[in-house]
Formats: sequence, structure tokens, C-alpha cells
Amino acid sequence: MKIGFSAMAIPLSRGEMDYAMDLSKEMGMTPVNEEVIPPATADYTPFATKLRDSDPNWVYSWAPWVTQVRTLEALRKLGWQGDYIAWGHLETESELARLKDAQFYTVNSNSLFQEDLPIQREIDAAAKKANSKYPGPSMTEGWIAGMTIEAELKAAGASVDRAKLRSAMENLEIDTKGLRGGPIVWTKTNHFRTHLYYRVYKWDGSKIARVEDWKTYEVK
Repeated sequence: MKIGFSAMAIPLSRGEMDYAMDLSKEMGMTPVNEEVIPPATADYTPFATKLRDSDPNWVYSWAPWVTQVRTLEALRKLGWQGDYIAWGHLETESELARLKDAQFYTVNSNSLFQEDLPIQREIDAAAKKANSKYPGPSMTEGWIAGMTIEAELKAAGASVDRAKLRSAMENLEIDTKGLRGGPIVWTKTNHFRTHLYYRVYKWDGSKIARVEDWKTYEVK
């Protein structure tokens, strides 16, 4: 497996792709090129050309959506027909349907709305009631944040103060109701989450399909 990498020229994206290149060697892959693309780039062709010419059969991108998708589109225009995998941002669902590219995979921390979960129908209904110009699938992260705040306040009780809120946050479990692969758990030493869950989607020719169901990783 020969793999190329596409990053935006910002520290977080470039750092992740640098790490991924090193990790790919440990996993038995052959890293062939990493293109670091400035945020204001208008034409992705030069970067895509360098990637194509390094002859990868996979390209991985972890960056803001614009870099991920425009790198892919530029590669396709150049005739590259390999597999491309990127991070699933809030644009994922509409973009997979727009591109209809059967070799474009996204790694997602949230369920796509095609799952039609009760909580997703609730988000959609709330968006419509508020006359939001943004669709329900773009609101998952904010909804989860709201669920987290709600869980904190309920755990702290009606007479909440700073000490009670802090105590509540040291032993908290948020039921994501299927928006993620499991609950968000906070402890005294971890106010992030104790486990990460990822699911992979792609376009299968007629619809968006799951490629891999939830994989769980312990946060260390």
C-alpha cells in the first residue's frame, strides 16, 4: 500500500499528517508524499499533480473540509483513480451525495443523518421550528454540547454552585442517544472523554453506506 497525504498549512493539520506518515511506516505502508497546501489556495492542481506523480494507491487527508475535498477533486481531474480517505466534518453527508465517488471514504465521530435516529429527527424538528438556515446534519456537534451542559446541570442539582458543578463534572456520563458510538464519560482527571468512537462511510453507487461500524479507542 503506497499512501500520500494532504494537509492544510496550519499547525494542527500538518502535525497530524506528519504523525500519520511516520505511523504508516510502522503499519507496513509505504508513504510516498505529503503535500502541505496553503489555506488561501485557489488552484489545487499543482499539489494534486505532485501527489499523483508519487503514484499512491491511497491518499489520506486530515484538514478543514475545503483542503480535503478540493485535493480529491483535483486528483480526479488529473485522472487519478485511487482510494481517498478523509476526516468526516459536518459537510460530509451532503458532500458524499454530491460527489458520488465510490472510492471516497470518510472517518466520522458522529452518525450521519441517514441513520434516521429519533434524536436526529428531534434535531431536524428543532431546526425547522427555529427557521434555521442550517440543516440538521450541521448541528450535531452543537447539540451534543447542549446535551453535555444539560447533563452537568442536572447532576449538580437545583441549588448548583461552582463546587457542585465541579463535582458533577468529575463523574459524568452523557448518553449521546446514538449520535456517537457510545456515551461521553468524564472523570476527575478527564474532562474530554475516556473513549473515542469512529465509523467509516462512503458512497456505494446509489446511497451513502457504512464501510466500518463503530470502532472504539481508549483515550490514554
